[in-house]
Order: sequence, then C-alpha cells, then structure tokens
Amino acid sequence: MDSKRLGKALLSLLNGAGQVMFQRDALAGALFLAGIFWGAFECGTPQVAWGAVLGLAVSTLAGVLAFRRRGESDGVQGLWGFNGILVGCALPTFLADTAAMWIALIIGAMLAPLARAALDRLLKPLGIGSLTFPFVLLTWALLLCLAASGAVPPAEAAPAAPTCARLSAATLAEGWLKGVSQVFLINSAITGALFLAGLAVSDLRAALWCAAGSAIAIGAAVLFNGEPRAIADGLYGFNPALTGIAIGSVFTIGRRPAWPAIAAIIATLPFQAAVGALAGWAGLPTLTAPFCLTTWIFIIIARRPHRGN
Repeated sequence: MDSKRLGKALLSLLNGAGQVMFQRDALAGALFLAGIFWGAFECGTPQVAWGAVLGLAVSTLAGVLAFRRRGESDGVQGLWGFNGILVGCALPTFLADTAAMWIALIIGAMLAPLARAALDRLLKPLGIGSLTFPFVLLTWALLLCLAASGAVPPAEAAPAAPTCARLSAATLAEGWLKGVSQVFLINSAITGALFLAGLAVSDLRAALWCAAGSAIAIGAAVLFNGEPRAIADGLYGFNPALTGIAIGSVFTIGRRPAWPAIAAIIATLPFQAAVGALAGWAGLPTLTAPFCLTTWIFIIIARRPHRGN
C-alpha cells in the first residue's frame, strides 16, 4: 500500500471514530480513540479498546467493498465506520473475552454498513437518517443470539463500587464527564475530558451542547432521586449528551435553536427510562436508542409542513 492510500485509510478510520459524535475530523477521531484506550486500560478492560479498533476497521472496509459507487467517498468521511466502532466497544463490554465473542464482533462490524444503508433507505421518506440505530439493533441481536445459544458467557462483573450515599460536588463532576465517556461505553472522567477536547477542536458548539446534555441529565437525575451509583458513573448522561449535539449543533431547529435543543435533552430522559425498562425486561442494555428516538421525533416535528388557518 502506497503512502497516499495509507493516508486515506487512516483518515477514514479517524473520521469514523469522530462520526460517532457527528464530527468528520481526524484530530477529533484521534482524541476519541485516545480516550477509548485510556478508559479501557484504566478500567482493566483493554479488550474494549482493541474491539473498538477492530470494529472500526472491519466496518469501514466492509462499507467500501459493499458499496463501490459511493463506498470510498463515504468511507473517507467515516460514515461506514461509526456504527462498527460502537459494536466493537459494546460486545467486549457485555461479553466474556472469548474467541466466539471476537467472531461475533467481526460479524456485527461487517453487517453495520449494510444495516445503515438499509435503515437509511427505510427512513428516507420521513426525512431522517439512521444515526447510531444500526449499532443498537446489531448489538441487541448479537447479545440475544449469543445468550440463547450459550456460546459466550457474560463479561465478569466489575468489582462492586462503594455505594454513593451522598453525592459530593466532586462525584457529580466526575459523573458529568463520565456521561460523555459513556457514549463509547467507557467509565472514565479522563476519557470524558478527552472526548470534549476532541469535540472542541472540531466544533466548539458541539462540545458545549454535549457538556450541557450530560449536565442537564445529571441535574434531572439528582432532582428526581436517580440511583446514586448510576449518576456517579454517568449512565444518565450519554444519551442526552448525544441529543444535545444532534439538536443543538447538527440539526438546528428554528430561529432560536437553543430552546429546541434544551427541550430535546430533557425529552431524552423519559425515553431513556422507557427504553431502559423494556430493554432490561429482555436482558439488554439501553445503548443509544433513546438518543435516536428523541432526535428522530424532533426532526420530524420540525420538518413537518405547517398549515395556515
């Protein structure tokens, strides 16, 4: 491979990492990957970092090969890779580090571009894109299949963290940053800071709305007596953080886009509770489904033609 092709391949991978949070920016992607590796090794789960790289590479290559007319162009933009990197983070998070898990990860990453293309085509009449929902559907399907077959046991539970009887300011600050890091299923405040830095170098507005989404979610969770450990680990924040970027920076709505963005962030919270209850009943994680549902609804409402009196 000559240096030009190697550079294009590297750009595709870095953009793919960045596109998880809507950024087609190589430096943002590099900081996201740095955050993934820091957090994965900090948490004692290096397989999550290597899974992210493998999922990103496999899905990007699969997209380029499967869609030859636009495959390379979309590949350079990172559009084939972002669902794959999330599959690569998710399966090592929820499943034991076995050969069967890695095979499932490769299969899921290979299917990610096909699932994205199919969902984009299905949703096109509504004027919306698939966002990260291909990742959600593929991860749910793989987890259900592997659980039913018994081929891969669940990942070992992390050592129990001390119960947060009282949420201090420092704990809330960590939870705020972890709300950003949990976008990639990483539980690390430093990772969250690296993700915000990546957003800031690419789009400062996106960084501010991401930070606001996680902060509003934590505030609401505290106000409504959310589970302290979940608050401290940022589990309430990652879907609102993504919604904040989407409605506040990418799909801006109306002449005063701040208000729709705040409304969308708040609306994500009941969706998160509802999806969490349904997915939990099936033994599945919530993932980014609440972000997708909320963003779709706000875009559809905003683009619906208004009838005059």
